[in-house]
Formats: sequence, structure tokens, C-alpha cells
Amino acid sequence: MQGGVDFLNCLHHDLSIKILMSLEDPADLVRLGVVSRSWRHFVITNGLCKNLCRRMFPQLSRLDRVNELSGIVKRHAEAGPSKFMEWEALEREHRVFAFLARGCLSFGLRDCISEAIIASSTDNYPEERIDNTLEPRDRVARRASYWSSKGQSNPEVPEMLTYKLAADLCVITDINIRPFQAYFQLGYPIYSAKSVRFRMGHIKSSMDCLVDDSWQGSSDDKYAWTYTSREFPMSQENSLQNFRLPEPVLCIGGILQVELLGRVQRQEMDGLFYICVSHVQVLGRPLAPGFSIQILEPSEKFVLNLLSYTEPTVPEQPSSVSNLHMRVRGLEQIVNLLRGNVDVEYGYGWDIDDEDSDEDEEVDED
Repeated sequence: MQGGVDFLNCLHHDLSIKILMSLEDPADLVRLGVVSRSWRHFVITNGLCKNLCRRMFPQLSRLDRVNELSGIVKRHAEAGPSKFMEWEALEREHRVFAFLARGCLSFGLRDCISEAIIASSTDNYPEERIDNTLEPRDRVARRASYWSSKGQSNPEVPEMLTYKLAADLCVITDINIRPFQAYFQLGYPIYSAKSVRFRMGHIKSSMDCLVDDSWQGSSDDKYAWTYTSREFPMSQENSLQNFRLPEPVLCIGGILQVELLGRVQRQEMDGLFYICVSHVQVLGRPLAPGFSIQILEPSEKFVLNLLSYTEPTVPEQPSSVSNLHMRVRGLEQIVNLLRGNVDVEYGYGWDIDDEDSDEDEEVDED
């Protein structure tokens, strides 16, 4: 370095690594690599980007290797023939992990659920199926929209909702859940759970395909879980409740399961305990189209494939569209009131003239 002292040459090797690994942003390591040729060599040969990513996301402990499939080919001018392959592998890992870290920290946040896979039980299928939890509203086309478990006499029986995420790799930060309030039942009971827990992982590669949505039963033998959260208490409130993970979690395999633990509401009609959910939202950063994974059997380790260095575009959030729809509907109701139109939706959205018939219809469904 001109006009200064290169402290990496003055300090012990291990001490230099300890200092650089105290950095929290992998972008700083990338910037270090452009300071000088010797610093770049130090960062790459010691795998600092890889080690920092593993510290940020312990789920990477199952990583077997990385592949760069984007077509980038680089040669190190000073590397001899005997060192070329080793340096090329180190440089490839550096590029992949640097881009992985960038995506994990800076890609846009969005709803990560791609589709609903299965519920551990469903009371009235398909009217009360898990797919209804993807809808932010609790009433669609004058009908209630929610998932309901089967009734249980034991309030400790849990339920599971399993979802496929938008990418093989997603960084998950928050899960939002709205319990369902049965506005068509006496007292407007809210069928929440006592607490929730979240698991993330991948479908076992020995399985040919995801289970059919009409199949009801345990799905633990179909998935390998790489992360399990602590329990979060759930309030018996008709609101979208936020459950923020203590640290962002790298979901490897694109499968997320919501465990609903404990039941608090008994249905007056049959005396059984139910759990009902109106909406589930998973917030995070899908790392697509840049990355994909390949699960290795039987070790359950995985190969990380970098497909492209293209950053994803953030689509318009469904929640924003829904909020706009709700505002427009509210404005329409006000206009109808001013015009003296009696066909107006109140409260939860049912017509005054149809209230009794709607209530009878919904109770029969339960």
C-alpha cells in the first residue's frame, strides 16, 4: 500500500482473520477485496465470505458444495497450472457466497408463500380448506373464508398448516397469522390457538411429489426440517398477529409449517374444541431466480447452485391490492348509505336482509 502500512502483513494470520470476521456485513468483505491484490487474495483464500454467511445462517451447516452455473469463467493470471483449479474453486465460492449474502440482506421483502400444501385436518373439505388462508379477507363473495380444524374433545391436540414458499431458498423474518372470528355464531367466538411454532425445511427427495391437498394426515415423514422456532403465544383476538423470528432464518428447500399448539375455544354446537385461521402471511426475501438447491440422499446435505447474478424484481404485494379493494368497498358502502340503499354490508360484510339465512347456512356447515 502506498503511503501506509498493510496491517495484514504486520499481524499474525489468525489475528487478522479474527479482526475481519468481526465485520457484520459481508459487503464490507467484498469492499476489502478491492483495496489491494493481497487483501483480495487473503479474503478469498481464507473463505471469509463463506464463514460469515455460515455465522449469519447456521442452516448452511448442511451445505456440501456450491456450483456456479451462470456461465462466468475467470482465470487468475498469476496462478500456475498446478494451482489453477484450487484458486478457481476458492474464487467461485467467494463470488457465490458474496452474492448469497447480498441477497439475504438487501433483496426486497415480500410475501413468500407460493401455495398451500396441506393441513393436518380439515373440518368441512373443501369449503374450509387451507387454501382459504391465502386470502387476506375473512369473507369472499358473501361467504366466510377460513380454514377450520376438525373438532377435538382434548384441547391440547395440535394442528399443522404446511406451505410451499416462492423459492428453494428464502430468508424468513416474520410470520403473520389472523385467527378466525365466527361472526355467524352466537357471541362471535374466536378460534385461535394457545401458541404457535414454525418449522422450515424441504421435501425429502425420495418423495416423487407433494401430497395431494385432499389427503389428511401426518406429513412429518415427507419433510426434513432444518429449523424449528421457539413457541410464540397467540392472542385470542381477531387481528393479524405478528410473530417476528429472533433472527432471520434461511429456509432451505422452500417448505414452511405452522404448528398451532393448544385450543382455547369450544364450539357451543357440539362441545368440541376447534382452531380456525383466516389468513397466514410469511414475510421474507426469496432468493430466486438466482439460486436453487439439490438435496443429497441419504445424508440430507445439499448442493447450492447459483443460476444467475440477476436480482429479483419485487412484485406488487397482494396485501396492498386487498387494502385498496377494501377501501373502495368502504367508499361504495358510504355512497349507498347516502343514497338510502338498503343493500349495504355492515360489520363483517353480510346483508341485513340476509343475516338470518346466512347465519343458518354457516352454522350448518360447521
